[in-house]
Parts: sequence; structure tokens; C-alpha cells
Amino acid sequence: MSEERYGEFVLVRRHGDGGAGGAGHVAELVLDRPKAMNAVSTEMAGSIAGACAALGADKGVRVVVLTSTHARAFCVGADLKERNSFSDADLMRQRPVTRGAYAGVLELPVPTIAAVHGFALGGGFELALSCDVIVADRTAVVGLPEVSVGVIPGGGGTQLLPRRVGAARAAELIFTARRVEAGEARELGLVDVLVEEGRDREEALAMAGRIAANSPVGLRAAKRALRVGHGLDLRAGLEIEDAAWRATAFSGDRAEGVAAFNEKRRPEWPGE
Repeated sequence: MSEERYGEFVLVRRHGDGGAGGAGHVAELVLDRPKAMNAVSTEMAGSIAGACAALGADKGVRVVVLTSTHARAFCVGADLKERNSFSDADLMRQRPVTRGAYAGVLELPVPTIAAVHGFALGGGFELALSCDVIVADRTAVVGLPEVSVGVIPGGGGTQLLPRRVGAARAAELIFTARRVEAGEARELGLVDVLVEEGRDREEALAMAGRIAANSPVGLRAAKRALRVGHGLDLRAGLEIEDAAWRATAFSGDRAEGVAAFNEKRRPEWPGE
């Protein structure tokens, strides 16, 4: 495993050597500001965006797992202590930096998995919502409490949450600012996989390994079709799917996948 740091508060780990099972193509994006329960400061937001830009450009990465080094929190959202010192002008200057962090995760071209334990609140939950799959352990507490401090979810929450749970449920959760514990979160669809305490990272990385064993061309195209086609009418969505299919059908990965299937061996994906 190799590690690379982006600023003081973000770490990227590359797992394995690229051998069987695709583990070497799994990157772990680690939130590492434990003294502040991973509260997202301006500096940390810039580092998240920078790490995501590097990961998105790396053709060797097939899956990204978003994790936390804090024992009791995934991320508690915006750094309100920092914001308490801001003038209006400071807040306006910070806004594109923080938007860049959430957009960086959301726009990663490969499958993404959030491994959530403890508190994932406000911007912290929005980072998780920006991922394709959320794995949570039984200590998880999620929510978008921004209206309780005079703002609204500004990291994608008002758009991503209703896409998960529907408009009325999202409205109830955002308007009440309530925190939702792990069991109910799973029932409502706020998280996708619920595991025993302390196993969120383990399960997310295991899932990432299973995903990474598949075609990198296919994974990127499937994600693009899912994301771009969501919310379109069926006819338009099927056109998006067809374009993504064409991007894979004449690729080296498709040729290798068919050959490997017929030869009863593990594919060696060219990734193109």
C-alpha cells in the first residue's frame, strides 16, 4: 500500500499491487483531521478537491473509497469555528473552494463508496451522498441540520437527498434538521449497506475490490450512463445508455472480456 498526502488533512492510499481481484486499482480517500472530527475547513476543502482531481485523472484507479480516521465521526460538516470569524466577504471567497470539494467527489468518473461510522452531519453527510454507495456501521448518525444554524445544505444535499429518498422525505429531513440513527437510516434509504460496528471501512474496501475486478472501461461508462440518465425521460435515458454502450462495445476491454469468458480465465483488462 502506498500513501500520498494532500495538504495536512487529506490522505490517499493506494491498495495492493493490481493483482487478482483488482485490489491494486482501489484508492482510499481518507479524511484525516481527527482533532476537529473532520470538520471541513477551507484548507481541507481545497485538499479534497485536489485529491479528487488527481484520482479522476488516474486511469489506473477503478474505485474510490471515502473513509475517516476519526473513531467517532465520518465528518461533522463545515468548520463552524472557522466560519465564526468570517466576514461576509470571507464567506463568499470560501464558497467556490467548498463547492469544489463536494463537486470533486460527485464528479469522480469511477464508482465511489463512502464508509460511514459515527457522525456524518451536514457537509459530512453531503460528502457521503456524493458517493454512489454508502456503507455504514451501526454507530452511524446522519442528517442535514443546516437550517438549525441559519443556512441550507449547500454541498448538494437539497438535490442529492431527494434523488435517494423522494421529495417529501427529503423535505421532512431537511426542514426538521433531525439526526437519523443507523437502523432508521437504512430503512429510509439514507445509507445502502448496514454492517456491524467497526466494519464499515472493511466492508467498503471489500466491495471496492469486487468492483475493481471488472472492466475499467465498463465501470466508467456504466457510471456515466447512471449519472447522466438519471431524471431524464425514458427515451432520452435510453439514448444516454446507447452512447455509453457504444463506448464499451468496440473497446479493448470488451474484446478481452469476451475472450476471457470463452477461454475460462480471468480477464486482463487493457483499460481502453
